[in-house]
Amino acid sequence: MSDAPITAESFARSTDAVLASVSRVIDGKPAAVRAALVCLLAEGHLLIEDVPGVGKTMLARALAASVDATVRRIQFTPDLLPGDVTGVSVYNPVDREFEFKPGAIFAHIVIADEINRSSPKTQSALLEAMEERQVTVDGTSHPLDEPFLVVATQNPLEMEGTYALPEAQRDRFMMRISMGYPDATSEALMLRQRDVVNPLDDLVPVVDAAGVRALIAWARSIHVSPAVEEYAVGVARATREHPDVRLGASPRATLQLIRAAKVWAALDGREFVIPDDVANLVEPVFAHRMITARGAATARGRSNADAIAAVLRGIVGSVRVPLATR
Repeated sequence: MSDAPITAESFARSTDAVLASVSRVIDGKPAAVRAALVCLLAEGHLLIEDVPGVGKTMLARALAASVDATVRRIQFTPDLLPGDVTGVSVYNPVDREFEFKPGAIFAHIVIADEINRSSPKTQSALLEAMEERQVTVDGTSHPLDEPFLVVATQNPLEMEGTYALPEAQRDRFMMRISMGYPDATSEALMLRQRDVVNPLDDLVPVVDAAGVRALIAWARSIHVSPAVEEYAVGVARATREHPDVRLGASPRATLQLIRAAKVWAALDGREFVIPDDVANLVEPVFAHRMITARGAATARGRSNADAIAAVLRGIVGSVRVPLATR
């Protein structure tokens, strides 16, 4: 990517190139690919939850391969220690002092694979890094690289050997998405194309770390009118006041909703956010942060996830949409 100032046209060229690159590996899942790019450019983090084998890790690796930046993968297991993630201080007998040895979190893109197979103590090692983009070890803070994105995958809680992510951990993720099974055409195409060739091997970076930083800075400049901000706040407040919800969306969730909406608008070629941008992102940004009231889901014969999705659809349909948004 050149050093020329970012414009709407150059933003579109760069982001289209990333989307096309990742889509070469992830067939038939444009929404998931777009969500991953939105999280990267909105300075958020992405949680991908689904059953094994549907391409969760492949999506994270394809995004990483499309960006010329440092990438590390952490396989979360029950015996993984917090120091393996953040790093540790090691005594140097020559200099007679402790030296910091960075952990796997020190990379532009970190793939946290099967994050809910490790203990809550190890999961919590990510909290400071994801929120403050630094790691503190023995009282000394170490800044992380920029851009910094955690793409975490997790298996459904019903599966053996999983731990539930604490509410504070879930709240650090800008979005949670599910991959879902591919359609028949995409699955058949995968069988033909990947029998002997790994499509990841053919991916080349289409933007470097400096280019991503420039895209992030440009996305921050997208205009959000007071009316759209009030709309986002109205949706968030409605989640906290709904009778079927025990824990609604946090103020951090509202902030991340607006940040994601800015990137969403930029990907659509606009330099301003409209209410539809916010509405399109309410479920992936809010749903994983919410907890239904006791018995609210089972009383209607739904799972918690289905109950929350239904609540969010109802809220989006009931909150007044502003007319003036520019």
